[in-house]
Amino acid sequence: MPCTVVVGGFWGDEGKGKIVCYLALRDNVDFCVRTGSVNAAHTVHFKGKVFKLHMVPSGFVNEKCRLLLGAGANLHVPQLLKEIEETGVKGRIGVDNQCSIIEEKHTIQDRTNAHLRGLGTTGWGVGPAIEERVKRTAKLAREVDLLKPYLTDVAEEVNKAIEQGKNVLLEGVQGFYLSLYYGTYPYVTSRDTTASAICSEAGVGPTRVDEVLIVFKAYVTRVGTGPLPNELPREEVIRRGWFEISGTGRERRAAPFNYQLARRAVMVNGATQAALTKIDILFPECKGVTEYDKLSEKAKKFINKIEKELEIPVTLIGTGPAIYNIVDRRKTLQT
Repeated sequence: MPCTVVVGGFWGDEGKGKIVCYLALRDNVDFCVRTGSVNAAHTVHFKGKVFKLHMVPSGFVNEKCRLLLGAGANLHVPQLLKEIEETGVKGRIGVDNQCSIIEEKHTIQDRTNAHLRGLGTTGWGVGPAIEERVKRTAKLAREVDLLKPYLTDVAEEVNKAIEQGKNVLLEGVQGFYLSLYYGTYPYVTSRDTTASAICSEAGVGPTRVDEVLIVFKAYVTRVGTGPLPNELPREEVIRRGWFEISGTGRERRAAPFNYQLARRAVMVNGATQAALTKIDILFPECKGVTEYDKLSEKAKKFINKIEKELEIPVTLIGTGPAIYNIVDRRKTLQT
């Protein structure tokens, strides 16, 4: 690999958790670093269970993988401890000393501030916590007794791992068009969500990155308020089988795949390859397929158009919710 950044290409909900899980297992990933904040969940289907992870890296499925939360992350301590217990990763997860803390007062501010509610935030308290961090008055992980068993220097760990040739995944959250700088401002999150920002929050310099894998869903979804080009009526979304509920329990609005938006996301993120999830929703005959040749001709035509428009290869294709419902073209495309 050995250092790959996984970033969302639209407004989140692209299936990054599934892709990270697959890579963690398939490529025997040694380190998985999650950045960002608590926000919406990465949904993971593993061993008959569905995990909705707001904090723990999705690479937890690989029992030999070291899990880390980078210095740029904002931690909701009760949620983190709950997920550590649910996933059984207590002995192999680390939290950077400089992670900032989402306190109860931040959650209250997020849920009672009319301006923030109008922007469609998740209500966790992320924005107010980041605001306090910018003011230099935030509480940090090193000041929380409950987190002391997990404290570490994430940048030090990750860079040493890269120098030793270990496989490292940097797991971004949310999506490109929720970026504070490049998204649909003001209907955005309170941080940058690009591959560059993921590296920064994990403490990894750009020259250390080998691949930027951008994840797109076969159609576009968005929760909360803000523009969504070519948005379909709710009835049509249901008719097409695109209706979804997010990890925070909110309905996702939907629109057809947008090539123009995808091209810009590829450009700004410097993406080298793409993953395409939920192609089985567009083409049900592809459900569970794991070989490219067995995809339908309509599905192949759709994938070919994406590659032509974006000028990068679609290396991973999701064909169902299970981790191994994946068509992996990486070796084929390299030869």
